[in-house]
Amino acid sequence: MKILLVNDYATPTGGAELLMFALRDGLRRRGHDARLFSTNAQAKMGDRLADYECLGTTSRFRTLLQSWNPWAARRLQHVLTDFQPQIVHVKIFLTQLSPSILPLLQTIPSLYYVAWYRPICPLGNKILPNGSPCAERYGAACYRNGCVPLHDWLPLMKQMQQWRQWQPVFDRIVANSHAVQRQLIAEGIPSKAVIECGVPRRSPRPPLTSSPTVVFAGRLVREKGVDILLQAFRQVIEHCPDAKLLIAGDGPERDHLQALITELGLSEVVSLLGHLPRDIMEMHFNQAWVQAVPSRWAEPFGMVAAEAMMRGTAVVASASGGLADIVQNGKTGVLVPPGNITHLASALLLLLQDRSLSETWGQAGRAIALTQFDESAFVDKFVDQYEAILGESARVERKAYVF
Repeated sequence: MKILLVNDYATPTGGAELLMFALRDGLRRRGHDARLFSTNAQAKMGDRLADYECLGTTSRFRTLLQSWNPWAARRLQHVLTDFQPQIVHVKIFLTQLSPSILPLLQTIPSLYYVAWYRPICPLGNKILPNGSPCAERYGAACYRNGCVPLHDWLPLMKQMQQWRQWQPVFDRIVANSHAVQRQLIAEGIPSKAVIECGVPRRSPRPPLTSSPTVVFAGRLVREKGVDILLQAFRQVIEHCPDAKLLIAGDGPERDHLQALITELGLSEVVSLLGHLPRDIMEMHFNQAWVQAVPSRWAEPFGMVAAEAMMRGTAVVASASGGLADIVQNGKTGVLVPPGNITHLASALLLLLQDRSLSETWGQAGRAIALTQFDESAFVDKFVDQYEAILGESARVERKAYVF
């Protein structure tokens, strides 16, 4: 099977991109000719991993480019003509690759894998500036609520209009979690399938012998709730003074978080590890008693929670979004209200003061991850989707949409 994968970025820096590379590699191992089309945004010479590239940018012109990217459409037209894929799999395309690519898919079997809220929210997170969830449909509310400035609002609304207009070119829209699927359906986007993200299979971590350790992994941005975790951890060490907290990741909140660590008197028990390659991070996390995922926003999936379960680590996470589907409360970890410092501290203490419980819940999480989040099974599920779409296309004459 010839499969063209399409994604805004092709750099090994984000979970969405790493998962796309894993999908491409897995398809190739199964004998398929899978290739990746992306932009050159953020790409350096050493990490240009796409098979085909077009123009992208992270400059102030990005809003215009993601609304209309003629370079993407022109380059994709050449790729489709030369490669002639049997199916096109689109993942993230509204932050660089504009809806201008969609008319090209009218006569080609195609699938859209939705990994976040970007198809229904210009910012992709469904969060208001005050941190509360957004319950309104995109449109005037985006400007009225202060989410999008006027100079960005006009092109982004045009982009959303074009995306909705050309949405029918996709034969199937697949969500990465039931939480995302519910949001899509609520906003009139038909999603009839869910394929949860896959994580690399690894050996189980060794038995816990270190002092009680909490770990966090992710970008250091406000929506990830690291400041909430630090405030909760201040309460934790009052009852468990030998506890440690390791934070892996980097981002714009790093300096603020470093100052907060000092302010809370946590410098001796909290370590900011910075951005780490996955294998190095896993080595650091092997002695984690619990992984904290204190997100303010409704994570579309929660890759770090699935990775923790594959390792065999119990998880304390916010009870929202995809995390509520991944973590089984009282079996593989604890779900807590987003932003609630006291509940988060209590959940962490429950595990940090009971090594046996941390071991039991970690092992239960691993058993689930091996069957539910295995990366190889993730690839197989998409092959099944491709074959189903091709079977349907063979029975139905494809016609260009007219609007």
